[in-house]
Amino acid sequence: MIGCKCEVCTSTNPKDTRLRSSIIVESSTTRIIVDATPDFRYQMLREKISEIDAVLVTHPHKDHIAGIDDTRPFQFLQQRPTDVYGSKMSLDGVKKEIPYAFTEIRYPGIPVIDLHEIAFEPFYIGDIPIIPFQVWHHKMPVHGFRFGNFSYITDANRIDELEREKIKGSEYLVVNALRREAHISHFTLKEAVNLVKELEIPKAYFTHISHQLGLHNAVNSELPNGIELAYDTLKISV
Repeated sequence: MIGCKCEVCTSTNPKDTRLRSSIIVESSTTRIIVDATPDFRYQMLREKISEIDAVLVTHPHKDHIAGIDDTRPFQFLQQRPTDVYGSKMSLDGVKKEIPYAFTEIRYPGIPVIDLHEIAFEPFYIGDIPIIPFQVWHHKMPVHGFRFGNFSYITDANRIDELEREKIKGSEYLVVNALRREAHISHFTLKEAVNLVKELEIPKAYFTHISHQLGLHNAVNSELPNGIELAYDTLKISV
């Protein structure tokens, strides 16, 4: 058995319990999941979610798509396939992750997934408007999403200027800040703080944070006004 004795992993503060990054965006009529992580099943049970309208995929790394297999209970409850939206690269990743869901012979009980390729044109899911934009995860293009005055970015370390324009004017931003030390494909804490300042976002939360970043309360005490660490079960009303 592998154990970890770092201060974050042994912390009794529930805000230091860091599962893989995913969010729910919902209105009064529509509920969208952004990234279905390996923790997806637990996260849905914890939040008592019984219906979803779609899954948006930012990119095809396993920690963002492995939970798509666990959308099967929703298909049974809602009596319809799960709609999954993403780039061609992301959708190809989903097919490789759960190839049995896309075979010609449909065995009973396999996931039923409807794939929808998106680029960067605005679109709606239900009554929720979505503006996709591109960020860079080292050399991998990743989708960020803007929902009204709320923008969401994960797994990025660079954003081109034209794409930054799509984020500007947001009142809320969730963005990754992996750790303090430099990383090849993620914003550091300092880089994330600078990004928020450059974009002039009034309220920002940092996500996709590793245990290397340190304890929730200690890091929060260092951050400028208007910036906080996100944590599991955080709810934002916009």
